[in-house]
Amino acid sequence: MVLVINCGSSSLKYELFEGDRSVCSGLAERVGVDGGEHAVLTHEYGDEATARVSAPMPDHTVAFDYVVEVLTDPEHGQIRSLQEIEAVGHRVVHGGEQFTESVLIDDEVIAAIEDFCELAPLHNPPNLEGIRACRQRLPDVPMVAVFDTAFHQTMPAHAFVYGLPYRMYQKHRIRRYGFHGTSHRYVAIEAAQYLQAKGIPLERQKIVTCHLGNGASVTAICGGRSVDCSLGFTPLEGLLMGTRSGDLDPAVPLHLIRAMDMDAVEVDRLLNTESGLLGISGVSSDMRDVVQAAEDGNTRAQLAVDIFCYRVRKYIGAYAAAMGGLDAVVFTAGIGENAPEIRRDCVRGLEFIGLRLDEASNNSVGDDREVAVISAANSPGYILVIPTDEELMIARDTARVVADIAE
Repeated sequence: MVLVINCGSSSLKYELFEGDRSVCSGLAERVGVDGGEHAVLTHEYGDEATARVSAPMPDHTVAFDYVVEVLTDPEHGQIRSLQEIEAVGHRVVHGGEQFTESVLIDDEVIAAIEDFCELAPLHNPPNLEGIRACRQRLPDVPMVAVFDTAFHQTMPAHAFVYGLPYRMYQKHRIRRYGFHGTSHRYVAIEAAQYLQAKGIPLERQKIVTCHLGNGASVTAICGGRSVDCSLGFTPLEGLLMGTRSGDLDPAVPLHLIRAMDMDAVEVDRLLNTESGLLGISGVSSDMRDVVQAAEDGNTRAQLAVDIFCYRVRKYIGAYAAAMGGLDAVVFTAGIGENAPEIRRDCVRGLEFIGLRLDEASNNSVGDDREVAVISAANSPGYILVIPTDEELMIARDTARVVADIAE
């Protein structure tokens, strides 16, 4: 069995796989918040059965101890002992240019992940905490790092180099990295299989994948390879997001510092946690709340929705131009999978590049895990909704890396 771990700053998400089958999953929340006194672990197993553990979880090591307890619990656990776990896969957000694929974790890999903490200060540190917690409890189990940035390492230089003095890239590695790579890769594989069945070979495929959630990004995928991504040096660039500003004139932060006497910490907080849907609408960072407010007549909420959809449309058009054509657009993640009105507005007006939406199909997308086609029958390009499964992608990578080493 493969255990997948995804640690956030105050959370620990896990899922146990036997092959491609999910055995159980869970989430520990409020880890380390106020000392972890109000942390809760929710464990899901069997026929939608749930177990909850409320206990102090001051750090990810303690949180993982509780994960071990629920996994091996006689009543709702799915394994008798930790010896049934054959490998652990860890989501790691930033792998820089060093990691172009998933790798077995050793001391050198951990040191490299530590070096990239400067580039992803909100993500890599908790990722490392999860790795160390697992190594402490499972010292003899092979562990694999699956990097969000790895899929985008196929981007050409003209797509990832910024218009700064070249020495800033050479010396400081300031460049576009792209993120959400595990999600984009998963849905791209699913879309590629669908297009191949329609007679479009992989090497000719031109796909735009739209990962739309609280964090959001668009990726151009040509012949199965990422050639551009809206997220850049950090996960701040690109689309409007839940609390992130997305694309911005680089002079704006300078103006905030000079004219409004804000320091770097305040500017960082403003752009990453106070902007986006929340900052514009004044209502929420959750698209569901913002859409409801817009329907109730809130003009700022409507503006936030309009900006969000406009930027997605703009990136789809830009990436179609960059690839010289477009075979399919894929919507995925929380908003992409569940908000038909957002999908509709994201492709509105894109008939000129071959995207025609079927309203009935768009409104009837269900909760199954299949590829849903929401383009019209006469649409030259396909519009697809594909549920993402980053954990399954991590589990597959982990099993493959471990198997390759064993050979």
